[in-house]
Amino acid sequence: MAWLAPSASAFEDVEVRVGAAHFPPYTVRPEQGADTGLLPQLIDALNQLQQQYRFVLVPTSIPRRFRDFQHGRIDMAIFENPEWGWQQIPHTRVDMGLEDAEVFVTHRLPGRDQAYFADLQGKRLALFSGYHYAFAKFNSNPRDLAELYNATLTYSHDSNLLMVQRDRADIALVTRSYLSDYLARNPGSAEQLLASERVDQVYHHFALLRPGAPISGEAFQGLLQQLRDNGKLAGIFKPYQIHVAKSR
Repeated sequence: MAWLAPSASAFEDVEVRVGAAHFPPYTVRPEQGADTGLLPQLIDALNQLQQQYRFVLVPTSIPRRFRDFQHGRIDMAIFENPEWGWQQIPHTRVDMGLEDAEVFVTHRLPGRDQAYFADLQGKRLALFSGYHYAFAKFNSNPRDLAELYNATLTYSHDSNLLMVQRDRADIALVTRSYLSDYLARNPGSAEQLLASERVDQVYHHFALLRPGAPISGEAFQGLLQQLRDNGKLAGIFKPYQIHVAKSR
């Protein structure tokens, strides 16, 4: 049986709950009521664009977001990769046309160059707890990362980068967008840190919608395209070295 779309009036002010888990610079400490980061900017742009949907942020966490999604506490997870533990969870994916990358960062020292990043064996890593890294085959288990990759796990990218600068860790992994933001906040660190040309993984961002979400994947894709066409997406993401595709 063909699905018939309701009239536009039926969608007026429909609430769409978007999960907000700490993932700087995309989302920064939402559980503490912080409204900084790129996700709040995107939500504001979506709400200013139209009046059919009202997007609201619902604080969650990296490990809890799966359960919140399955139980309907949130309708949508944004800046996700379907490979990050979503394989067995029903969802509709929407390609956001945004790309970031995870890079390796070390202390800039005499004689240390890009060759330093070629082999991680024997190096002390500083990682963010709960994140999925390609070099570890996306295994986010803290014990495995500590035992197999000599990793120290924290809940702060700033702390990880400081560990590198103080030689308490050899390599930290951060997104290119986060490193850009960190250096803007800490310009003195630019001479101390060396980022890799080697990329651990490319973040090809998706929005994931739960079955029964109040907005369809096609409708959300259309809103993103409008923001792409009017330059809002580029205005939000390009300052952080996040690539914005021209069209999807």
